[in-house]
Amino acid sequence: MESGAGVTTTYRSEGALLSAEPDGRRLPWKDFAAIALGILASAGLLWWVSGEAVAAIAFLSGIVLVGALVLAVLRLRPEAEVPDFAAPDWSVTFTAIDRDDEAVAITDRAGRLVCASTRYMEWFDASVAPPSLQLDAPAREGIDNAARTAWRDGAARVALIPGSLGGLSLDVRRAGRGENHLVWRFVPASDDDPVTEMAAHVAGKLGRALSREALQCALVAPDGQVLAANGAFAARASGRETADLVGTDFVSWFCSDEHERIYYAREGAKGAPVRFVHVPVADPDVSDAIDPTAVPSLFLLLDDQGGIGDPRAGLPQVEALLARLPLGLAMTDRDGRFLFANRAFLRAAGHEDPNLPPPYPSDLVIREDKGALADAVRRYAQGAPTSGDVAVRLRAAPEEPVSLNMAAVRGLGEGAVLLSLKDSTEETRLKREIAQATKMQAVGQLAGGVAHDFNNVLTAIIGYCDLMLMRHTPGDSDYDDIQQIKANSNRAASLTRQLLAFSRQQTLRPEVLQLPDVVAEVSTLLKRLLGEKISLEVTHDRDLGFVRADPVQLEQVLLNLAVNARDAMADIKGGGTLRLMTRRVTAGDVRAMKSEILPIGDYTALIVEDTGHGIKPNLIGKIFEPFFTTKDKGKGTGLGLSTVYGIVKQSGGFIFASSEVGKGTRFTIYLPVHVPDAVEQAEAARPKPEGRRSEWSGGGRILLVEDEDTVRAVAERALVRQGYEVTTAADGEEGLEALQRIMAAGEDVDMIVSDVVMPSMDGPTMAREIRRLRADMPILFMSGYAEEQLRREIDIPNMHFLAKPFSVAQIVAAVEDVLRGD
Repeated sequence: MESGAGVTTTYRSEGALLSAEPDGRRLPWKDFAAIALGILASAGLLWWVSGEAVAAIAFLSGIVLVGALVLAVLRLRPEAEVPDFAAPDWSVTFTAIDRDDEAVAITDRAGRLVCASTRYMEWFDASVAPPSLQLDAPAREGIDNAARTAWRDGAARVALIPGSLGGLSLDVRRAGRGENHLVWRFVPASDDDPVTEMAAHVAGKLGRALSREALQCALVAPDGQVLAANGAFAARASGRETADLVGTDFVSWFCSDEHERIYYAREGAKGAPVRFVHVPVADPDVSDAIDPTAVPSLFLLLDDQGGIGDPRAGLPQVEALLARLPLGLAMTDRDGRFLFANRAFLRAAGHEDPNLPPPYPSDLVIREDKGALADAVRRYAQGAPTSGDVAVRLRAAPEEPVSLNMAAVRGLGEGAVLLSLKDSTEETRLKREIAQATKMQAVGQLAGGVAHDFNNVLTAIIGYCDLMLMRHTPGDSDYDDIQQIKANSNRAASLTRQLLAFSRQQTLRPEVLQLPDVVAEVSTLLKRLLGEKISLEVTHDRDLGFVRADPVQLEQVLLNLAVNARDAMADIKGGGTLRLMTRRVTAGDVRAMKSEILPIGDYTALIVEDTGHGIKPNLIGKIFEPFFTTKDKGKGTGLGLSTVYGIVKQSGGFIFASSEVGKGTRFTIYLPVHVPDAVEQAEAARPKPEGRRSEWSGGGRILLVEDEDTVRAVAERALVRQGYEVTTAADGEEGLEALQRIMAAGEDVDMIVSDVVMPSMDGPTMAREIRRLRADMPILFMSGYAEEQLRREIDIPNMHFLAKPFSVAQIVAAVEDVLRGD
């Protein structure tokens, strides 16, 4: 047994083969014994018939003498005439039979597989001899017949044996010194008639595919008769795509003019001229020896828009015109190669060299879109003059798909497809900013609603903590626990204020102020916050305009930005620098910026700049989103910058961020310069009334309307403990009915304390109904929404506001301020 090239072969010793095969030179021992027995039998028969032993002995002696002479002659023959064969080397046989185009196997007389080629192992089972292959019954019967015929006649051939590659032809031959082996050759069957095969393609799937691309083709015999044609040829030649043109004269469908241009006879000179691509249909192995005019031909017909003269004569003028257009335009030939591309096209495609386009349009797009774009260009180049759009993703900006317009052109020589691409960089940026603003607005509305509902819960928790602390003194066992509950509730209240700031629904107390004053107020705190390693630099411009904003909220903005800057510079060797700058920005400066976001006007800018590690470009657009942070897990809530964004936007300003990785980040806040109008000036000059301050001496009757039971209970207990008489109601309808009952009894109510959002009837609707009964009734609204927003929506005179969550002391103080007339 030997192993070669991945196949195990077995064989018998040549000595065994030779001992079992007659060679014509040595007498086999079995035959010699048979002859000797025959001689003895003949002698015994002669003795029995004649009765004479002498005659039998003489006969036997003669036979023995002749046999001795024969043996002597055989022994005297030279030994060199008997060939000495070596044992077979099956690895050499494997190398000889291993071919790429056929599968070869060798079996012995017992039907065992002794050697097989690589293709046989790939197409069939390497451990199974050909007679035992798993084929259908007719195929196995054909193989068995071929084996019997080969053993009998020396060779046999069978066609179309099913295999892994379709039809196979089988050739079996007997071989070997003793002709004890069979050589099996499996060869893929080939169609001997290429013309018939081509006719089937033209009339079948290939012809239909060419028709979809407006390509006409026909198979024509040497005598000019049409053997097959696709639908596009039939439509142009006869007017009907389903027309049967087989057997017609191919030349009869065409005509020519004086310039030797060829037209379809049905269309005449009004149609488009055509040109022929001639492909002889012959066996490629013998095509060199065949006259092309003596074999059928495949004709491909293409529209020829060249016309008379050089079709490219006017192309340079066309390119010069296209180069000056602001629209990105390019042109390709029929093979899809760029002929021309103007600067606008290359700039819109993000190509680096504005003067040299790449070889193909597909070189401008990402790998996934290359195939689709190449197919589209080829389709428009070979089809009818049409146009359309293809969505692709450019290599320069793979995140944003763009629309590439293509139009088939004729009459420009090699030019076949005109490509147009619009530079949509600015449009894409604006779309992204609009989408970001829309998302921020939606998230802000959600955050505001959550904060409003959460404020009701916090109001109850903080209120009950205040009531419990009134019954305990420092040192009691429960005093510290209650203080911890209240402290954590205040932290939660701070979180809701950040959500409201982001959603621009917090209560602001705007004042007319100068930004340097705010910076000066917070600078001392900032120095302690930044530490010794980070230096603080503050610079101001002269002649800064006044702004109208809440100074407390502006301080919150500065603190949040400073904290982020400190964290960004914490790991920088030698510390860093935080710069606070105020700048005067005129309308001319804004106009020079050419910003699509910042309206033209006068601004006072507040700039916060650090020398930290910077923000990556792919993250800079997300930093103002709530709960987004670049800090390590557990080191940031993600609400700092979103709070800054909300405060700035609610103050009527704009904030922009720019950053460079490794160099730092800059935040620029633009607040519009405040110009007081006549009404504001008159209001400021008017003295404040103090009429009711001296009339109120404490106590009074209050109508408390609140739909949240816990909030209503806390507020009622707080006011009752302060000496007020409180009547409660769960919604606006109950509150209106309670007031009507009190007034019907001849009594009165000093003020209304009401929630804003309630079921059935909300607070503002109830307040308007009450004002019809009592026009001077003071009303204190409690709400988690912003005061300014409520004032714009409610617009009720003598209306006051208390933000949730509030403590017991805060609601008592607010009621007292309203009754005093503050």
